[in-house]
Amino acid sequence: MTKRLLVAILAIGVVCRAAAFAGRAEPAPDAALPTEHAECSHLVMLRFPDVKVTAATAVPAAQTGAIRAAHCKVDGVIGTEIKFQLLLPDAWNGKFFMGGGGGFVGTVQNTAAPTVNEGYATVGTDTGHTGGAIDGTWALNNLERRVNFGYLAVHRTADVAKAIIASYYGSASTKNYFIGCSRGGGQAVMEALRYPDDFDGVVAGAPAMDWTGIAAQFIKDAQAAFPTPSTPLFTPAVMKAVAAQILDKCDALDGIKDGILEDPRKCQVDIGALTGLSDAQKAALRKIYAEPRAKDGTVLYAAQPFGGEGEPGGWPAWISGGMIPGGTSARFGFGTELFKYFVFNDPSWDYTKYDFSNFRKDTELTASYLNSNDPNLDAFKAKGHKVIMWHGWADAGLSPLGTVQYYEQVVARDPQAQDYFRLFMLPGVLHCSGGPGPDTVEWTKAIADWVEKGTAPGRLTAKKIVSGAETMNRPVCAYPQHAVYAGSGSTTDERSFACR
Repeated sequence: MTKRLLVAILAIGVVCRAAAFAGRAEPAPDAALPTEHAECSHLVMLRFPDVKVTAATAVPAAQTGAIRAAHCKVDGVIGTEIKFQLLLPDAWNGKFFMGGGGGFVGTVQNTAAPTVNEGYATVGTDTGHTGGAIDGTWALNNLERRVNFGYLAVHRTADVAKAIIASYYGSASTKNYFIGCSRGGGQAVMEALRYPDDFDGVVAGAPAMDWTGIAAQFIKDAQAAFPTPSTPLFTPAVMKAVAAQILDKCDALDGIKDGILEDPRKCQVDIGALTGLSDAQKAALRKIYAEPRAKDGTVLYAAQPFGGEGEPGGWPAWISGGMIPGGTSARFGFGTELFKYFVFNDPSWDYTKYDFSNFRKDTELTASYLNSNDPNLDAFKAKGHKVIMWHGWADAGLSPLGTVQYYEQVVARDPQAQDYFRLFMLPGVLHCSGGPGPDTVEWTKAIADWVEKGTAPGRLTAKKIVSGAETMNRPVCAYPQHAVYAGSGSTTDERSFACR
């Protein structure tokens, strides 16, 4: 039996089991706001195929913390080892919001958990394994875990959550949403592609879509920044000096000198002219900023734009090293773990010797269950569903150029894509959050307003929150538009900017 056939059999089996209970209840009327529900503790008695509810606990309202609404907390397992946690608010708004995870997940994670305070039922999953965020050992020779992580666990969890919601409240959710960033952003797109019935709208932040292409970039960068794991070429101090020189040259291109590159594609810097670097460091930087290529010159993924070099949560954490245990970087960790435990099934695989000559063949099977970079969103569009995608321009975790390229591919095959798909690029924002730019946007409201009211997002407000206080706000505009300073007024006030 081929590995591809086994993937298909696994997928068919779990989908058939999920179909046994999915969609049993009739939807509640749009105006319905259920106030009555079943006894929380009784949910442990629910019997669904291949599902076990392990705990159901009534949680009282809280005055502090991220989760404040009174709710029923439901823990369970789907299949062999897909764990989930579902929060069912006492005051339900009739809707469901699922949240994604990050990295290799490995624990129950839910980006949307705070939506329970707004009345949403909300769920998260560990995607079918236990491990650390940058730990791929669980995938070694285990195709079921890989397929669950790739796409099935989120789908099965969504189906199970909807069935429990219907049982608990006596009616099905009227609208269903998904939000995630990084791995979670890729999960959002995967759902839109593979299971267009699952959600009415998805929010995909800094999405990890082309996992194998991203891994090529990560290995290319690891080879450049770490000739061996114990010999990093850069320190955070060196990268901070590099960032200062880049900002000195490009910061004012948008008319404001504020430490933020509005669009780093406009920034032109000669790496050879940077001071304080050795020839080896300059060569490494040129390689890191460039596109990863196969041995025959074929481009494998997007390049890395300028930005985030000096931020602790930028290059030092993700690319150049010095901020995580072991002295390497997150890109080093993710890239080597993926090739070791997904691609080659070889824990001794040596990143320094890989030349990408057989990259497409090497990664073909892995791409079949991990990648969600197909620009064909026709099925999602046909159902009237919506996608909001966003990415920080200073992201050193996942290249924002990869996200821009995906959006442009969608638009190239469907010129009417803006009817259901909007992209927002956030200047000065690192991976999912952080950086000098405003990184807080009401994405959940934006997707709900688009789905339920037909209000397509064109201009949204991004805020910078420091120690609980708002220090600035700027507009973020539907790509390809961007915020342009009017020439007067405060640069920390979004009213001083226009989308053009």
